[in-house]
Amino acid sequence: MLTYLHIVNMLMRMKTLRTTVRVDAALLREAKVAAAARNTTLTQLIADGLRAVLSKPAAREATDFELPTFRGNGLQPGVDLDDSAGLLEKMEDERGPR
Repeated sequence: MLTYLHIVNMLMRMKTLRTTVRVDAALLREAKVAAAARNTTLTQLIADGLRAVLSKPAAREATDFELPTFRGNGLQPGVDLDDSAGLLEKMEDERGPR
C-alpha cells in the first residue's frame, strides 16, 4: 500500500534526476570554489548556470544580406547622419510637419 510519504517521495524524485557529465578538471575546481563562495552547492550552481543559458534565445549565425539601395543623388548637402534631430528637422522641412 502506498502511503502519503511514498507518494511525496515519488513526486520529489520526478523533479530531479541524477546524471553524469564530463567536465574539465580545472573548470570543476573553479566551479566548486564559486559554489562555496556563493554559499551554495555545486549542483545548484550548475542548475542555475543551465537555467541562465537556456533562458536566453539561441545565438543565430550571422548571415550575409544586402541593404536596399535607391537611385538618387546620394547624401544631400547639409545632412549630417550623426545628428538625428537635425535629420528629422530636414525631413519635416521637406514634407511639412507631422
